[in-house]
Amino acid sequence: MKVLFIFGGLTHYYNKILNKLNDEAGLEISVLVPSNKDSKALGKGVYQTSKDIEFKVFQLSEYQTIFGKPFFKGFNKFLKDHKPDVIVLGWPYILSFAFNPFLRFLCYKLNIKLICKDIPFQVPKYDEAKMFYWNYDELNEEMLPSNKNKWIKRLKYFILTEARKVFYTMVDAHVDYIDEAYEILGSYGVKNESVFIIYNSPDTDLLFETKSKIEKSANILDENKYRIIHVGRLVKWKRVDLLIDAIAILKKKYPEVELVVIGTGPEKENLVNQSKDLNVFNNVKFVGGVYENEILGKYLLESSIYVLAGMGGLSINDAMCFGKPVICSVCDGTEKKLVRDNINGFIFKNGNLDDLVSKIDILFSNPELQKKMGEMSISIIKNEVNMDVVIRNYLKAFKYVQALE
Repeated sequence: MKVLFIFGGLTHYYNKILNKLNDEAGLEISVLVPSNKDSKALGKGVYQTSKDIEFKVFQLSEYQTIFGKPFFKGFNKFLKDHKPDVIVLGWPYILSFAFNPFLRFLCYKLNIKLICKDIPFQVPKYDEAKMFYWNYDELNEEMLPSNKNKWIKRLKYFILTEARKVFYTMVDAHVDYIDEAYEILGSYGVKNESVFIIYNSPDTDLLFETKSKIEKSANILDENKYRIIHVGRLVKWKRVDLLIDAIAILKKKYPEVELVVIGTGPEKENLVNQSKDLNVFNNVKFVGGVYENEILGKYLLESSIYVLAGMGGLSINDAMCFGKPVICSVCDGTEKKLVRDNINGFIFKNGNLDDLVSKIDILFSNPELQKKMGEMSISIIKNEVNMDVVIRNYLKAFKYVQALE
């Protein structure tokens, strides 16, 4: 079976999943990505690499469609030439299938099955969408509101809701990251049997191997039992600013408290200035981007708590593989499966600084609880959300669409 994934770029973490799928007997994986590196389908600062990939990669240039989203030039010819059996795609490329009946007919003619890949995070149920969008203020990654007036916003989201109903029901199957997908997609008319919950995961086998390898190696940081770590792009919606505010408060009780910030992005200068203004610059270590498993693993192992104060998700999996208790709030929906309040970490009230500080303080003051929660993190990864689960459920989805007439 030839399976084509359509992505906005080659992200280092998903390349590993595709390599694993490509190793499965009877599967030939390929990926179509934009030839331009600044695709609007990918967030700012997302790390991409073609290193160590074992699947085919195709590139086409993008253009902006009449509905304002990118798609690929020459895509119809590409399909005729390569004839995949299955296409796996998500936002925003799926809109071109929803609004282009000729493209859908071509897929039908070539007997290509379509699978929608989604989280779906912040997607309201169909019958609740009108009220949801009536009160919803659209924010981008920089947490800035749209400059459209409220009536244009409401029209936009009315159209989006109806478009979702089209593309959710036109595809042959769904692969989703969260269990709520059954209920959400069902409200748009999708049958449960066509929905497969794959979850989201890095290469957990590789991360556990890395952990065993580096546990007895030399440290890269001085020992500090009051060290917090954050991994992610430095954009506003990651809320690293809230973490720095927390450090300023915690420093009064724990003078040696340290925050290790791993990642790059447009907010770095603002965050550095904030740490200086709050007199915690020496308590915040800006490491930059780290993409080598062994180095990232060392930073995680040598930290006490992983905190994600804002949006995100996959970094939680990484931290749990290295036995960290996790503190987070509203992330991208995947945290609901990963972080169990009072079990392997804490859920703090979204945007609430006092609650965040309180949760960190509990763990700082109780090393045994840290250890117990870290052990539970590893157990959840090994038994519930890991690479094997992702691959197994992808295979179920492929088998399902293959059996369709």
